[in-house]
Amino acid sequence: MSQSRIIRQRIWDRLKEVARPDTRFHLRFSEFIPDFEGVEAATDRLTQLPAYRDSKLVFVTPDNSMTELRRRLIVEGKPLVMSTYNMQRGFLYLAPGIVPPKAAVFAAWLDGMEHFARPVDLAELTRIGRFDFLATGASAVTLDGIRFGKGHTYFDMEWGMFTDLGLVDEATPVAAVVHDVQVVDDQLSPSATDIQVNYIATPQCLHRVERTGRRPRGIRWDLMSEREISETPPLKELARMRGLL
Repeated sequence: MSQSRIIRQRIWDRLKEVARPDTRFHLRFSEFIPDFEGVEAATDRLTQLPAYRDSKLVFVTPDNSMTELRRRLIVEGKPLVMSTYNMQRGFLYLAPGIVPPKAAVFAAWLDGMEHFARPVDLAELTRIGRFDFLATGASAVTLDGIRFGKGHTYFDMEWGMFTDLGLVDEATPVAAVVHDVQVVDDQLSPSATDIQVNYIATPQCLHRVERTGRRPRGIRWDLMSEREISETPPLKELARMRGLL
């Protein structure tokens, strides 16, 4: 068993004490990134960052721990893009003013996003504009900013697509919102596709990460199987755009 899998399992055992169950997956953390007690305080820390306050277009993952942040983006009138679960139906774009004020809580949930937001493909994302802030959940994250999720590397793939399309770059701030029990001081060697975050927001504190290297760029097509590409619509679209299909 890899070191990251060992750490992930250790964190999942701790998470059971603070996680909010999912309506579909209960506490099966291999299937989703959970919301948790104190997420409001963690989100407070993130939204106080100048990089967040100055942002014009935010990318947010579909993790349950991002629900509160999605609600605040809706209330503040900031446009946002969210990937669908496991990118199975690509991305959703939610423009300002679409959601009635009283429906912000519902709209922030995945079913609400499906109701109010509209699907967008990669070609349309490039017309909407560049992201200037990205936020994600994680199963765990190290103090030096290496995050790992359910084990399927979707955020890393999203980052690869966005860099390929020029929607993010080396300076784009990335934040993880997690519970304090999900922050570990283990030392991990990042893989060729790992994204080092700039900030880790928890209920108790905000960790600012001193990045030590450059982030990966583009999709490592050599690491993608034909099945992964064919079953992930955005990857398939990008492969066609690049003449690989």
